[in-house]
Amino acid sequence: MTVPDPWILNSTDHQVTHVTLDRPEALNALTPDMRDQLIDLFAKASADPDVRAVVLTGTGRGFCAGADLRGGSAGGERVPGDVARTLRRGAQRLTSAVLDCEKPVIAAVNGTAAGLGAHLAFACDLVLAAESARFIEVFVRRGLVPDGGGAYLLPRLIGPQRAKELMFFGDALTAPDAERLGLVNRVVPDADLDKTARDWATRLATGPTRALSLTKQLVNASLESDRTTAFAAEAAAQEINMTTADAREGVASFVERRGPAFRGR
Repeated sequence: MTVPDPWILNSTDHQVTHVTLDRPEALNALTPDMRDQLIDLFAKASADPDVRAVVLTGTGRGFCAGADLRGGSAGGERVPGDVARTLRRGAQRLTSAVLDCEKPVIAAVNGTAAGLGAHLAFACDLVLAAESARFIEVFVRRGLVPDGGGAYLLPRLIGPQRAKELMFFGDALTAPDAERLGLVNRVVPDADLDKTARDWATRLATGPTRALSLTKQLVNASLESDRTTAFAAEAAAQEINMTTADAREGVASFVERRGPAFRGR
């Protein structure tokens, strides 16, 4: 059982779970305990029928500066397999937790998102960015290979050439440039970020939650599927979705010419 981390704030209201990284003095760099708690929070959001959307953000000047490299032990003998095992159990598991979350996840990027922090944002379903936000593929600056799923995510979002440019040079990408490339849904003034994220989350939380979950699964899987497989998955998802109360309500509201009242069931 993961003990709640003092550097992560978590609350749920109006069926939206708000997760805030609260370690501003370190630009919200992730310790192993913070990472593990985030994984637990996304799993709990998936399993809780009263949670219908998630908002992830940070405090201070940073959204997330990536993994806290200062927190690890520099000593001790390292044997082959240690690094790969650490990545599988750590950064990759965190990215997967966001991608696999059964509720829509909004990243409200309030400041610098670097390394794993950038990949954490890009794994979210929708990305809002404050005008002051920056995205940095910082790994090359440290002589490292991108991890946390970056080489999986970026080519799918912006294509291989653009992904290589960001990863080869490690230059800071402004929020407007990230929006132009398709990494960000919308850039808003810093003062409007929280309100916009809450407005979007409210819309999602009043939507047909199971349909949104199935839609997320279809879109994510489509990037690795041929047409036949994708069409079969679509048909199966629609078959499953038609058993939900929200699907019945959606059809009934159309027939009765009124707005739907989705309950997430």
